[in-house]
Parts: sequence; C-alpha cells; structure tokens
Amino acid sequence: MRRESADRVPVFCQLALGHYFLNAGLPAHRVWFTSEGFAEALVKLQRQYHFDGLLINLPGRPPNLLDQLRRIEKTADGERLYSKNDQVTFVPEDDNPRTYSPDGGPTKRADFASIDPDKLDGIEALTGYWWNTIHVPWLDDAPPGLMTEPPDYFLNTIRAAQQATHGEVSINGEVFSPFTHFMELIGYENALMALIDDPPKVHALMSRMTESSVAWAVAQAKAGVDAVLISSAFAGGGFLSRDMYSEFVLPYEQRLADAVRAEKKPVYTHTCGNIGDRLDLMVETHIDGLDTLDPPPLGDSLLDEAKRTVGGKVFLKGNMNSVELLLAKSEDQVKAEVNRCLTAAAHGGGYILSTACSVAPRVEPWKLEMLVPLACGG
Repeated sequence: MRRESADRVPVFCQLALGHYFLNAGLPAHRVWFTSEGFAEALVKLQRQYHFDGLLINLPGRPPNLLDQLRRIEKTADGERLYSKNDQVTFVPEDDNPRTYSPDGGPTKRADFASIDPDKLDGIEALTGYWWNTIHVPWLDDAPPGLMTEPPDYFLNTIRAAQQATHGEVSINGEVFSPFTHFMELIGYENALMALIDDPPKVHALMSRMTESSVAWAVAQAKAGVDAVLISSAFAGGGFLSRDMYSEFVLPYEQRLADAVRAEKKPVYTHTCGNIGDRLDLMVETHIDGLDTLDPPPLGDSLLDEAKRTVGGKVFLKGNMNSVELLLAKSEDQVKAEVNRCLTAAAHGGGYILSTACSVAPRVEPWKLEMLVPLACGG
C-alpha cells in the first residue's frame, strides 16, 4: 500500500459473505449476526489461504443480539430466523440474509420527494437497514436518524480480529461511500432519476450522508485498522457518466478519504464494472489505492494500462477475473490468470494480487490456496 518493493507480491482477496457461510464451519447466522462469529470466520479463512490481510466489511453486532429471536429454523437451503417483533430473516447457505416485514413484503425505501435532508430521523425504519451498516432491522434499540457517533460495539469484530492475529496481517475496515448510502436509501432507479430531476436536493442529502460515512471510517481508523476501504459499487460507468461521477461522487469521497488520511491510515476505493474512463478522477479523491479493476468483459480495466497511467500515484489491487476463477477446472487455468496479473503489475511494487471483486461463495478453496505460492514464484 506504500507502493514499495516487497519480498513478494502481497495476496489479499475479499471474500463474499456466502464464502464464509460455506467454508468457515460455523452456522451462517452466527457469522452474520455476531461479532465473535464473523471474526472467527475471517481469521480461519485468512489462515487457511495465507492471505496477507482480511477485510472486516460488517460492523460489530450488539451483544446478545440473538436473544431477540424467537427461534431459528433450519431449512434445506439455509436458515430462517424469527424475531420477537415478528420479522423473518432468511439466511441462505451461500448469500446475504434477506429480512421481510411482518406482512411478508420487502422493506420500504425512503420517498425522495418528501424526505427532508435536515430531518433524517426514522430513516432506518423505512429502508430496513441502519445507514447500510448494521443489517439488523429487528434490532429493538437502534438509534434513530443519521449515525454520526457509531456505538462502541460496532468495533467489536475489529477488536476480536486484532486479538486473534497479533498484528501479523493487515486488518482492513470498510465504509460505504456516501453515494452508495444514497442509492440504498432511495432505491436504485429513483436515486438515478433524482440526479437529473433535483440535483440541489441530492447534494444536500449527499452532504449529510458523508457525515455518517466519515464518522464510521474515522472510528475504525482510531480503533487501529491498518487501512480503510471505501465501498463504492455504484460509481462505475454502468451507472454514472464521467461528468456525473465528478459531480456526485468525487467531492464526497474526497471528503471521506481526507478524513481517513488525517488519521494517518491508507484509504482505498472498491468500485465494480467500467472505471477505465475515470481512473484519473478516482485518484483525485485523494485515495491511496484502487481495488477491483474488473477486467473485460466484467469491466474495462486493463491492468498494464492502469499501472502505466496511475500506478505511480496509487497502489493497485485486483483484476483477476472472478468469474473465470469460479469456473476454472484445473490448476493451469488458475496459474495463467495469476501470471497475467503479476506480469502486468507486479514490477516496481504497489500491486496486491486479488480477484477483481469478491471471491464467489462456491469458489473451491484449493484455488485460493494456490495464490500465495504462485506469488512467491512457485
């Protein structure tokens, strides 16, 4: 992350939550709904794959959260959790949980026309998530409104991972981009239309949401994470033009990155899809690194080109084709993809070997166990 030469190329993949559910040997609901369970899963697979880092992409959970359940029912394809407030959460064996309201329908999004940027109390009741950080809509005592002071238990997974790894691996935290918060709050189609229909109101909401993102990012930095990842999945060309990125993403992610850098921690951005036309703009957000770099046909990032154009300014992480890794049947196929990335970006340091996006739930562990030996020249 300091763009210096190392004894070997670091290896550090982000794993989909479903990959932990399938391979960590823990009940899926314990991985998702308890700080201790998620930390145990993180460390177990980091050790199995010998990764040089782990990404904590869920906040710590309230202690005794599972006490708010009436029962847990095992099903053929996962688990169903029944809460005391009559909500039902389905936890698939290989995907993120989904929660339904008591009437069986999905949770509601906020209405852009009626929402007031200055009065955001009660948002979590509308959207089914607490600022897209806690993912526990059946929590009885979630504070209302904008989160600007994360509760102490949010840091419990970080603390557990730190205690288990003894500083031997890089522990990274994650925060959602303000634009991601906006997309989740309003709903994707409505949010994109709002960019055209009422830009001033969008900017007012984005400014408030940046406060929340900064609060959580800084809290993680102060807790001692080694780096903070900005998850910005909707900032690619599939959603926004280059000009819209400049207007609605860049200034707010810049504020967020500056807040993390003020704590003297590296900060980097994860964006999926087509970003080849905006790498220079992403660097202008003051980040230290770029993550994902989806290769064609998933995206349009050419790793050797990215190395030439921005590799002297930021570190690069990713570009291994996640779908090809899932479909690969032989060791030679995995080796070919690894060697392609190493040849393109390993020279001069500043490259972390990783899949472009998250490792899919059903990628066989033997493929990931190959990565560190290959990075060592094996």
